[in-house]
Parts: sequence; structure tokens; C-alpha cells
Amino acid sequence: MSNTTHSQPEKTTRNPWLWIPTLYFAEGIPYFLVNNISVMMFTRMGVPNGEMALFTSLLYLPWTIKPFWSPFIDIIKTKRWWIVSMQLLMTAAFVLLTVTIPHPTPEMIASGTTPVSLFTVMLLLFIITAFASATHDIAADGFYMLALTQHRQAAFVGARSVFYRLSSIFGQGVLLVIAGLLETKTQNIPLAWQLTLLVTSVIFALISLWHVFMLPKPDSDKSSMEGKESNAVAIIKEFGRTFATFFKKPGFLLAMIFMLVYRLPEAFLIKMINPFLVAKVELGGLGLTTETVGLVYGTIGVAFLMVGGILGGIFASRVGLKKSMWWMAACMTLPCFSFVYLAMCQPDNLIFISIAIAIEQFGYGFGFTAYMLYMMYFSEGEFKTSHYAICTAFMALSMMIPGMFAGYLQEALGYQNFFWMVIACCVATVIVTIFVRRQVNEDYGKK
Repeated sequence: MSNTTHSQPEKTTRNPWLWIPTLYFAEGIPYFLVNNISVMMFTRMGVPNGEMALFTSLLYLPWTIKPFWSPFIDIIKTKRWWIVSMQLLMTAAFVLLTVTIPHPTPEMIASGTTPVSLFTVMLLLFIITAFASATHDIAADGFYMLALTQHRQAAFVGARSVFYRLSSIFGQGVLLVIAGLLETKTQNIPLAWQLTLLVTSVIFALISLWHVFMLPKPDSDKSSMEGKESNAVAIIKEFGRTFATFFKKPGFLLAMIFMLVYRLPEAFLIKMINPFLVAKVELGGLGLTTETVGLVYGTIGVAFLMVGGILGGIFASRVGLKKSMWWMAACMTLPCFSFVYLAMCQPDNLIFISIAIAIEQFGYGFGFTAYMLYMMYFSEGEFKTSHYAICTAFMALSMMIPGMFAGYLQEALGYQNFFWMVIACCVATVIVTIFVRRQVNEDYGKK
């Protein structure tokens, strides 16, 4: 598939370091709030696990179906307008979440029978936040490709991944620590979470204000309907053409398979890492405490994940996507053996455990760079923002579908055999890389 005929994004005068870190940090906060923080908050509020899991799982839906409205981000207004508008909308939603959080009684919380209906308003605000966040993701990814040249896209792909991961640490680590400390200090769980949401609202509002002034305004960031007839019929026609052009792209079927299969080992693995680390030794786990998991996986592991992402971006920008794919596929697959080692030996030495997790997370960070760059490569051309959003839907499915079955497979196989199954899945990653690599332009992403 050749993309050499498409024009390059013009260079912007604003230093990318002034807006890429904050943009992708802001992209992660609402995602982790809706999909991760909500789980812990409802659990701490005494909502039964069945209701909690059902309703928080449904909140993930906007990120899976976002391609169905992604063409409108190309058709209506600029990407910059969408980014700023969605951030302001999410700021308002965070503030409303703070003031509408229910306060069940300590007795109800302790009994674990808090009805989820008590959180109806919060769930509605979470849904609004989820749709706004998914829309923001579309606009931000499109803006990234419009505001940077191909070489800079490759060079900064690691940095954007790092700051998204930092938002993960903030969302799943810092906010939980704040909530936990406040629970202890106030002895009032609802108040603790209300104050935690207030902290989140203030931080996100400041980031949104920063972007109002600091996001660049590239000339290529404009509506695809600019200068054309903009009535409803024309918009619908343009909407249909957006999807049609994606599915007619050369090599679409192979690209779809690659996007669904490349991360298969990690899709299974990532769901079972934390359960494995905290499971009792007699059940095949490592028996670590929650705090220790936060250190070795949430801190050391994420740090090496970020280093892998940065080095992956630098490596790809120097040798190009095509030459880097083999190295990155190897890094995506071979480090999975570290969990086979942990399951077989069940070490109690934190240094050995930390090294094994660091190796696996570094490999995943380095190997994931090829996946992100390939999605950008395949999205090149007209409607690149919408086409990239469709690619991210396949990315979501690639993690969601295996993750749905990972727990059942682990229960049937046990941890050791489950991790051997993950190794077997690495074959699929290698096979799709062999075929897709043939289609990639030799110089794509290279300086």
C-alpha cells in the first residue's frame, strides 16, 4: 500500500513538548476515571460486585463504538475545536460528579447492599464523560497526525505513550492513594471520594485551560466540508464516503487481522497479571500484598513500560517502521516467558520478581510502538482522523475480546499452563508481522 503521494503535515512553530505531554495526559484521566476508578469507588461504597461489574463494564462501550461518529469529527469544525470543547465538557461533568455523589450510610456500606440505583445520576455523568472522552480521543489522535510531520510523529509516538501511561499512574495510583488516605483521615468513605473527585476536577480544569492557549493551529486542521455544500444530505453523504474509503483501502483485510492479533499474547496476559501476583502461593500465585504489587508492577513495571515506549519511538524514527517491526514483534512476544518463569519458580525475592516484570513491561512498551505506527500508516490519506479512530476500535476489540475469556481460561488451566498458552499465542503475532511487513513502505516513519 503506497502512501507516498499524500502531502505531509506542515511544521508548526509551537514546540510539541508544550502540548503533546499534557494532551495525552488529559486523554487518559477520564478513561481511567470511568473504567477503573469507578470500579473501586462503587466497591468501597458497598455496591454488590455483580451490579458493579455489569454497569462499569457497560461504561466501556463508547470507546468501542466511537468509529460510528468519528467521521463527524472530520466533517464538522476543526480537531482543535473538538479537543477544547470536549475537555471543557468533561471538566463540567467532573464538577457535577463531585457535587452529586451519594452518601450511603456506614451501615449500608458495611453490609455491601448499597443499590446501584442510588448512583443513577453519577452513572449518567459517567456516560457523558465516556462519550466526551472517546470523542476527545478521536480528535486528539487526528490532531497529532495533522500537526506533526511523519518523522516527528514517529519520534513523539513514545512520548505520547509515556504521558498516557503517567495518567494511568495518576488515575490508578495517585488518586487511589489520595482516596485511601482521606478514608483513613475522615472515617467517611463518601466524603473521601467526593474530595478525590474535587482534586481531579481542579487538575483537569487547569489542563483544559492550558490547551485553550497552547494548542497549535495547523493550517491543515480544517473541516473536510470546508468550501463545500454543508446541508444534512451532503454531511450524510460525506459520512458514508468516510467509511467506504476505509474498507476499500488496499490490504484492508490483512490490516484488520494484524490489528486484532498482534497484541493477542498481551491481551490475555494483562488481565491476569494482578490476580496472579496477589493469589496465594498454594493456588499458583506469588502471594504479594496490594502495596507490593503497587510498587513492583504499578511503579517499576510502568517505568520500564515508558522507557520501552520512548526507545521504541526513537528506534522507529531512525530505521523506519518496516525495519523495526521484526525487533518490536520479538519484544512483544519473548518477554512473556518472564511470567512462565514466575509461575514455575514462584520466587519470593522481590528483586527477581521486579526484574521479570520490568523485562516484560519493557518489551511490551517497545513492541507496542510498531502497532501504533502501523495504525497511523494505514490511516494515511483522506479522512485520516476518522480512519485512525476506526483502527483504534479494532485495537479496543483486540484487547476486549481475549480479556473477556482470560479469567475462565486461567481457572481451567491454572496459572502456569495459562502463561504457556500465552506463549503459544505469540506465534500469531509473528505470523501477522511477516505478512504485514511486506506492505509497509521502506521509508515510512524514517528521518
